[in-house]
Amino acid sequence: MERNPAEEIQALQDTIYVIGGKWRLPIINSICNGNKRFREIQRSIPGITSRMLSRELREMELNKLIKRTVHDDYPVRVEYESTDYCKSFGSIILEMIKWGKDHRRFITEK
Repeated sequence: MERNPAEEIQALQDTIYVIGGKWRLPIINSICNGNKRFREIQRSIPGITSRMLSRELREMELNKLIKRTVHDDYPVRVEYESTDYCKSFGSIILEMIKWGKDHRRFITEK
């Protein structure tokens, strides 16, 4: 198969756009670890503000990474879950975690 460098760059840019930024992967990780409610997700991610979490969740829903479900309980309950599409790059996230741990060890060795 012939490589197309321009196509590869575009694919990398698309990937970075969808999962990029400081908060997206931690949010996905939190949801995949069973946190479904807004406050649960927020508590599991040190430093994220309500405003930022809200904005990221909306953007992730538009990109079909998560599904937002509103339950008509009283009080109204909103839950978030990862989509099958989101789960399709779970192995990439696990590899990124592994690489990050290895990198931290590498740069902190004396």
